[in-house]
Amino acid sequence: MSNRGTNDRPAPATCHVHGRAGRHRLVTCLAACLFLMLAPVARSQKAEPTDVRLRHLERLDDPYRPRPATPPPGIPAGRAVVERDGFVSVQVNVDEFGNNIPGDAANEPTIAVDPTDPSRIVIGWRQFDTIESNFRQAGVAYSHDAGKTWTFPGVLTPGVFRSDPVVVADADGRFHYLSLQIDPCYFCELFTSTDGGVTWGDPVFAYGGDKAWMTVDTTDGIGRNNLYQSWTEYSGCGGGTSFARSTDGGASFSDPLNGMPHWGTLTVDLNGTLYAAGTAGVVKSENAQDPDVTPTFTEPIHVELYGTLEYGPAPNPDGLGGQMWIRTDRSNGPFTGDLYVLASVAPDSRYSDEVMFARSIDGGETWSEPVRVNDDPAGTDAWHWFGTMDVAPDGRIDAVWNDTRNTGKANLSELFYSYSLDGGHTWAENIPVSPVFDSHVGWPNQYKIGDYYGMVSDNLGTSVAYAATFNGEQDVYFLRIEALDCNHNGILDNQDLASGFSHDCNGDQVPDECQPDCNHDGEPDVCQILAGAPDCDGNMQLDQCQADIDGDGIIDPCDDDIDGDGVPNAEDVCPYAPVFGPALADGMPTFSTDDDCGIDLWDYWRMFNCIIGGRPDVPPPPECYERFDVDFSGTIDLRDFAVFQVTFTGDQ
Repeated sequence: MSNRGTNDRPAPATCHVHGRAGRHRLVTCLAACLFLMLAPVARSQKAEPTDVRLRHLERLDDPYRPRPATPPPGIPAGRAVVERDGFVSVQVNVDEFGNNIPGDAANEPTIAVDPTDPSRIVIGWRQFDTIESNFRQAGVAYSHDAGKTWTFPGVLTPGVFRSDPVVVADADGRFHYLSLQIDPCYFCELFTSTDGGVTWGDPVFAYGGDKAWMTVDTTDGIGRNNLYQSWTEYSGCGGGTSFARSTDGGASFSDPLNGMPHWGTLTVDLNGTLYAAGTAGVVKSENAQDPDVTPTFTEPIHVELYGTLEYGPAPNPDGLGGQMWIRTDRSNGPFTGDLYVLASVAPDSRYSDEVMFARSIDGGETWSEPVRVNDDPAGTDAWHWFGTMDVAPDGRIDAVWNDTRNTGKANLSELFYSYSLDGGHTWAENIPVSPVFDSHVGWPNQYKIGDYYGMVSDNLGTSVAYAATFNGEQDVYFLRIEALDCNHNGILDNQDLASGFSHDCNGDQVPDECQPDCNHDGEPDVCQILAGAPDCDGNMQLDQCQADIDGDGIIDPCDDDIDGDGVPNAEDVCPYAPVFGPALADGMPTFSTDDDCGIDLWDYWRMFNCIIGGRPDVPPPPECYERFDVDFSGTIDLRDFAVFQVTFTGDQ
């Protein structure tokens, strides 16, 4: 097959503002215009499609360019491992020595783990050999030591345009890699590896189209090792189709069908029932597992998440804010069979994304009220994008996403993590697990860092594949997040709680024995406070463990304020001095130049000298402004003197 390309890049769409959707388009267009002005790329005047779905389609814009012989300056060659609070991320797109490859780009990662040997992991991604061209190929790497080191032997088909990678591992440990091509229309091919990702067989035509996704049946039923693929119906070569399956382990694919939601994922439950989620809602097929029948699907059922999947958010201007993830509880626990959906969505009331979750206990027929997973204050301008979910065999739900809460800037994110042990009703405290990275650098001639991340959970933790720019360019990283065992008894916390070995008095999913116990009486502080122990300042620390400097029986943060200056007595250096004017943060009157808690004639004299000065052409010394410029006007004038006079005389 030939590879057609052009140097023409489409211009941004015209902005029309009608209602909230119009405002979203306006923000997206304005952001695109700004980036166009800043980016050193030549563009044609061809109009970009006005349908947001068509604007998102993968396009063959630039020709293939090999990696430059000389790497660009300023990109580190050896930074392949980063750490945040004990969470270690290992770079995947590395050279034969395990070092960074300067000048390339790698994004949109997907991950699979061999269920027969969890030390064997494969990650696929979009590989750009140089950021001077957005020509991408099918990047793939493998690890046979549980992600500690990675081997990137090269792309699957060098010089062939490929995108939208998805990798899965079947029940027998074979890895499958689904890859999009455009020649001349959209279709997918499947590659299979039987040796842990070291080598890959010839590609198999798999129908497909843009933004394809794939899952595999790993049950022991009649659909074992079936491969199921869905894609965006208006982009494939199949003329409106959006689903195909393989019932022979990827050797061939059946004729395509239609009716699948897009921008989402698929999952298979313990009974072999197939579910797909996306913008249209959730559909399911109970007979897709049967190789002797043509699959049928239910009509889409809406899942309320108080928002919508977003194209072109500020952190990722030319991509998605994330896709919709669907998973099912396949444990033997209390939530077995429950169906879960998670996505980063744009709420109706504002523009920045939230990570939202919903559950169904009746096979997707009805859905719960959504739960907000990110625990920072609601209504801020923080972005929580690329929300990603998986469910461990024991029922623990894991979630990661990019989060800007700590930076306040849309382009500066950290990867965050949370989990739920009760079917998604409540979620653990969110924690950052990566350093800060800038999602607006290292763009390979397109304004995005992909459309999704990937994760696979097991009973001991979760394995994550994500893209970040710690090297000043887009790279793919592997992160292992171990499940929690805070009491170090060799049993995971959720299992301790479920068995009754540990208790959880405040319902935060942390065993009580791991909570602070400031008085060492064997009873966690939080449990004592919930039972009525004094905590006057509400900080969940026992009053008996906090300071009482003045010995009045009241902890310092709750102490009285005798002089009424807003500083508690114990923290006030002048607790008994009358305050008739401004004071410093520690209670010292501002005009007390000798820090004796009083305003006397010496202070009056210093104020007078600061105003009069020694010479008219020489400004007062800096300490004059520090003490006497109380209105911060930059001059010491009669207004400041009037305030001093009141303070000096005490006459208000």
